[in-house]
Amino acid sequence: MISITIAGIGGVGGFFGGKLASHYEGSKDVEIHFIARGENEKMIREQGLKVEGYGGTFIARPTSVTSEPAGIGKTDFLICCTKSYDLEGSIMQLKPLIGNETVILPLLNGVDSYEKIKVLLPDANVWQGCVYVVSRLIEPGYVKQSGQRCTMYFGTTAAGETKLQMFHKLLIDAGIQAHLPADIILTIWEKYLFISPLATLTTVLNKPVGAILSNEESKNSMWLLMQELYAVAIKNGIPFTSELIPKTWDMITSLPFDATSSMHSDQQKGKRIEVESLTGYVVNLGEKLHIPTPEYQKMYEALTSRV
Repeated sequence: MISITIAGIGGVGGFFGGKLASHYEGSKDVEIHFIARGENEKMIREQGLKVEGYGGTFIARPTSVTSEPAGIGKTDFLICCTKSYDLEGSIMQLKPLIGNETVILPLLNGVDSYEKIKVLLPDANVWQGCVYVVSRLIEPGYVKQSGQRCTMYFGTTAAGETKLQMFHKLLIDAGIQAHLPADIILTIWEKYLFISPLATLTTVLNKPVGAILSNEESKNSMWLLMQELYAVAIKNGIPFTSELIPKTWDMITSLPFDATSSMHSDQQKGKRIEVESLTGYVVNLGEKLHIPTPEYQKMYEALTSRV
């Protein structure tokens, strides 16, 4: 029996975990477990998880949903979908799930999840991954996904091709658009070039992307953030190509007018925001590598002054 546990049943964990739970409900070969808390746990246990998306609406009923990881036992695959600022605390709470053969796959905003987990669990088998999906936890037990793109990328720089292919098949069979890129680190940084400037500026200005791009000053600020992040990544050894900035710019400018970021949405709801992973990380890495990031520095100061 293969055991897959999803920790953090919000927008990302709820969507991908919901796809897995729906497909493998009643399976004799695969168990899907959710780690959820409070009203979310209660609603999923009582009614299942409602997932509404581009492909339709369904109810996902996992093998179990609990706030107590010890009750599940050791799991084969642990997919972490918590907020970046909760990662360290969550990993320590999830230790009862992690055995010698457990694969940990963080699907968080930012580019440093792998390093954070390895500091805490240096011997753990940690893969790397990222997703492109617009999905929100609307209310306890109800996740809504919008837009056509809902893809997952994952991989590892260590050995383990057989396990990668096996997990990839489990995802594909569940209807998840999963990919094994040749260079997962590059893929994660490419996503970061897209999401970090977008999250930073929508949150600082408290505006959707369309309003930002309609104003020359804020549009220029978006461009500067991308340029600074690109320079930091290159200095950090990430093999970005010259076509990446115009390609990413096209992705941003093609977003719907009212599109925004999860960090902006969290700010609007009065929740804690992922400022360190999405903005502060660029400032700190730029300082370490002696690459100036004045636009990022300005935005970071604006965001941290509100915290």
